[in-house]
Amino acid sequence: MPAELKQYTMAEVESCDGKPGHQAWLVIRDNVYDVTRYLEEHPGSSELIVEWAGKDGTKAFEDFGHSSDALRTLRTLQIGVLVEQDHAKNRKARAAKAVTITDSFTDEPLLKKRSKRRMFILCG
Repeated sequence: MPAELKQYTMAEVESCDGKPGHQAWLVIRDNVYDVTRYLEEHPGSSELIVEWAGKDGTKAFEDFGHSSDALRTLRTLQIGVLVEQDHAKNRKARAAKAVTITDSFTDEPLLKKRSKRRMFILCG
C-alpha cells in the first residue's frame, strides 16, 4: 500500500452516504473512493452510485462488468483503503461470530430456533 493512501474505517465510509450535504464515498475491493464529483459524469446516472454510497459496492461493481476505461477512472477517485479489521473477509468473519449463539451451560452452539426457545425459558 502506498504511504499516501489514508486508512479509513467502515464507519467513516458509512457517514459519506451521498445524501444532501454529505460526500459520496464507496468501497470496492477494500479500497475507498470519493465519487462525489463524479456523480454527474457517471454514464449510468448518479442514482446508481448514490445507491451504494457509504457501502461496499464491490459485488455490484463487479457484476456489472465495467470497462477498462471505467477502471482507470475509478483509480483516479481512490482516497484510501479500509483498515485491516474492516476488510470484507474480516467483516464477514465478525458477522458469522455474532450469529453464533452458545448454550451457557455446555458452551456448545445452538440452532437459532432452539436458542430462542431456551432464552425464553431462562427469562420466564
